[in-house]
Amino acid sequence: MRESTVPDPSTTPATPASPALGSDARSGATAGCPPISSTLPGDAEPVIEVRDLTKRYGTHTIHEHLDLTVRQSEIIALVGGSGSGKTTLIRQIIGLEAPTSGHISVFGHDITMIDRNTAHLLRRRSGMLFQRGALFSALTVFDNIAQPLRELHTLSEDLIRDVVMYKLDMVGLSGRMANRMPAELSGGMIKRVGIARAIALEPELLFLDEPTAGLDPQASDEFVDMIRGLHRSLGLTVVMVTHDLDTVMMLATRVAVLADRKVLVNAPVEDAVCVDHPFIRSFFLGERGRRALLALPAARRTKISELLDDGK
Repeated sequence: MRESTVPDPSTTPATPASPALGSDARSGATAGCPPISSTLPGDAEPVIEVRDLTKRYGTHTIHEHLDLTVRQSEIIALVGGSGSGKTTLIRQIIGLEAPTSGHISVFGHDITMIDRNTAHLLRRRSGMLFQRGALFSALTVFDNIAQPLRELHTLSEDLIRDVVMYKLDMVGLSGRMANRMPAELSGGMIKRVGIARAIALEPELLFLDEPTAGLDPQASDEFVDMIRGLHRSLGLTVVMVTHDLDTVMMLATRVAVLADRKVLVNAPVEDAVCVDHPFIRSFFLGERGRRALLALPAARRTKISELLDDGK
């Protein structure tokens, strides 16, 4: 196993200059940021286009003629009931699974038809935070974050060390964490290290699978602030699977609702809740859902004020 030489945190600058970014793209936990707007330029380029997607396991159909578009700089929340295929959809978009039929375009490339080299290059333009972090348990925090950088086989260990320490800083972790093992970390720290690894290669597209699952309310709010800061400072397009209504309200520019084996609606949450469907009524207009919707800015709540009042 490769041993890394991690710099002494006491001699490491608190805010290192980014070795990979051309500007100071610091984020950390940006408490107090205003809610992300639900309005994006209408001419924003599509980053992901899913068309007529069908996914079957044997005779069991997960998706059937599913369509989804994600545009540049959006934060799309994928919501749906258990078994609706949210994570399965993500796995197909990032190439871990192949669709039964249909087409998936990422950055203008149909990933169902590209060669292995192009697929590898596309993967470098995206990062993934898995639900439980998926850190390598036998590697230190430093080596977990360094792993995708080392796979490039083009960077010196000195440069890798600088990048890793900078990414730790970006996710609000001290350089003193670099030598720790995953087993020594809290759930929130594991997710932050997972994010640091996901952004190690400066991706344009970030996937999050249940980013706040298992976190207490304070840790969840801090994690949402961090994601919001990274989205703004790095210009990321974000696709997240979540069942946490508070996270949806705080982060999502649009909500894609999966039910009946397809995307029922892909719109700002105040538009999505107006669609008359049993899952949408139960998910968004139950007691918890209405309470979360009240956190929307007043201008956005106006459209759904009657729904919030009568609980339809």
